[in-house]
This record gives sequence, C-alpha cells and structure tokens, in this order.
Amino acid sequence: MNSLGVGLVYTGFLAALAGLVSLLVPLAFVGIPTRAHAVAVLAGALALVAAGWLLPAREQHVAAVVSRLDEFAPAWQFGELHRTTIQAPRQRVYAAIKEVTAREIFLFRTLTWIRRGGRPSPASILNAPENRPLLEVAARSSFLPLADDAGREIVLGTLVIAPPGWRPAGRMTPAAYQALAAPGFAKAAINFKVDDGTRDTCIVTTETRVFATDAATRRRFAAYWRVIYPGSALIRVMWLRAIRLRAEGPARD
Repeated sequence: MNSLGVGLVYTGFLAALAGLVSLLVPLAFVGIPTRAHAVAVLAGALALVAAGWLLPAREQHVAAVVSRLDEFAPAWQFGELHRTTIQAPRQRVYAAIKEVTAREIFLFRTLTWIRRGGRPSPASILNAPENRPLLEVAARSSFLPLADDAGREIVLGTLVIAPPGWRPAGRMTPAAYQALAAPGFAKAAINFKVDDGTRDTCIVTTETRVFATDAATRRRFAAYWRVIYPGSALIRVMWLRAIRLRAEGPARD
C-alpha cells in the first residue's frame, strides 16, 4: 500500500505538470491536444494525488523480536528497508556507521535543504554540519538514542508528529518512547544493523519504521510520507554508500 500510494501521488504530480503546461501550449504528442483536455487532465491528476494521500496504510507487525528495532518498533504503518554489502571487518563497519558525516553522503545536504524549504535552522539532521558524525548530530538534536549494541546495531527514535503544545512530563527515555501510545503521535525509529556476510563481508541494513497512534494521525502522516518518500529512500541509499566507502577505504585518524 505504501508503494501504491507513492506511485499514485507522483503519477498525479507528473500528470498535473503536463496539464499545466498544456494550458499554455497543448501537448498533443502526449494526448493533450486542447486546453479543454488540459483541464480534464488537471482534474484527473488532482484526483490521483488525493487518492494516493487517502489510501489506507496497512499496519504491519513483527512475527518475532530478532533485533533491537523490533523491540522499539514492533508495529508500523510506514517503512523502508535498504541494505548493502561491505568488504570490511564488523568493528570497522560499525565505526564507519557512527563516524560518517553529511559531507560524505551524496546529495544529503541538498535534499535536506529542500525538505526544510531552504529555511535556516539550528544544527540537526535536516541541517547537519558537514564534518560532524551524522548520528551524533541526530542524537544531539531531535533523535533519542534507543539502543547501541556495539558492533551489531544502533537504533534511534523521534516523534515526527505530536499533539499541539505537548511536552513530555519528564526527560524522554527509551522506555518512555516505547510506551508512548496516546492518540496524536507518530513515532519514527531508524536503525543500522550489521550482520555477517560471506567471504569476510558484512551486510549492513538500515530500516525506518513509523507508527501513528490513531487513524487521524495516520492519514496526516500518509500525505507527508508519500511526498517525501523518494528523497528519503535516496538519502538512505547514499548513506549506506558513504558507510561502505568509509569502511572499505584507507584507515583514518
């Protein structure tokens, strides 16, 4: 359902672009010979975008807890999973995960600049200093470290939606994050996990899961997720690439 929703939204965006251009110069070669046809295409495009936003998101559950991410995010409605193979020892791979910077991730700062609308902001995952480890920046801003199993898995969590004016009663802890289930929240968790591969390689996966605690919040987040997903997926792929290049490259001080 997530991929279908994203597909509907972006098909609608492309159709809307063709319709808008055809209001000025009808694009007969793509089947829009007149401005009247352009208006019909625009109407259909808006319907596609709305259908993508409103498409129900199916809730998924882990069958068994086999990772720290499973502990903190056993259920989710929105998610993505990416993996890469790295020719390096486990400890070096894990160090690369924790040390890679925004500068090393292709297009990271460009995509996050677009995502925050070009607005200036304090240092955070959306405005990361070039030379500081990215996970350190995340943990010092809006993300909460949830688990760190050295050499195996690191998990961070954040609230992407919260009720207006909400503030935690005390310091947010992993246990408090895990227990948060009141309406109005969307909880996101991301991990980096290292598993043994074959012939002295490691398999590194990064997974993102988002759980909305009620139907209204789920619909609200669905509209956002289905717009930003392609950029989010590209960032994750380039992030893994940066980890691989750092781990497989020459030793750094």
